[in-house]
Amino acid sequence: MEPVALALVLLSAFLHALWNALLKRQEDPEAGVVSVITVAVVLGGLWALGLRGEAFPTRSGWAWGLCAGAWEGVYLFSLARSLRYAPLGLAYTVARGGALLLVWPVSVLWLGEALTPLTVAGAGVLGAGLVVTGLVRPRGSAARGIAWAGVSAVCIAGYHVAYKKALGAGAQPPALFALALSVALPLLLLTRMRGGRQGAVLQQVRRSPLLVLATGGLCTLSFALLLTALAHVGAGAVLTLRNTSIAFALGLAVLQGERPGRRQVSGAVLVMAGAVLLGWPA
Repeated sequence: MEPVALALVLLSAFLHALWNALLKRQEDPEAGVVSVITVAVVLGGLWALGLRGEAFPTRSGWAWGLCAGAWEGVYLFSLARSLRYAPLGLAYTVARGGALLLVWPVSVLWLGEALTPLTVAGAGVLGAGLVVTGLVRPRGSAARGIAWAGVSAVCIAGYHVAYKKALGAGAQPPALFALALSVALPLLLLTRMRGGRQGAVLQQVRRSPLLVLATGGLCTLSFALLLTALAHVGAGAVLTLRNTSIAFALGLAVLQGERPGRRQVSGAVLVMAGAVLLGWPA
């Protein structure tokens, strides 16, 4: 992986963990995620204003963008649910690790991503770190949160592949981001309306407007860096390396008062070691 792409993915990983940690701090993460994505949609639209050339030169790119948006909508809903019930470090590990296990076979068998000894070793070490980190038996309501984190894992794998296919069909990252979140936001709003809790979103904004704006801005920047890297690097490599955000999430969880055990700390070390192997120039 080129050094520039490596830096983009690592920065994206940190920002992704940071905006998830800020979402966890909100009193109602399910209401908070709606306001955060609303901010991200506005910022994504402003980013797309700087486009040069056609946003979606092919119908395939447009269709994959819509598909990515559907995956994003379910992912964001399940993410908020998992953060409501489970600790940040544990929920994040299950979601990102599960996505890794799903997307690598797809990338190699369907997207034609090449394998090298270093990438295989890196993926193996990183995967072992995810397994070690996740060897914690959830108790009480945390078990429900982990189940939702499993749903998030499927969605993360889905939107990574959809984004990669859209970019491969010529879609430009700013337009793709704006389209996907414009599809995801109505899905989130629909879940709030069905639950009769749409007023909680406005209450969340009034209660902590700066937190909502900061979280939305970090979310936007994280995805912008991800799509920029994904346009030039394979989906499996990007998703695997981006899972270094688990180590960042564990550190942020400690700052929020969580106390990860030895297994989670050991897993974080393995995750970082795998990232180094995966990102080592060929």
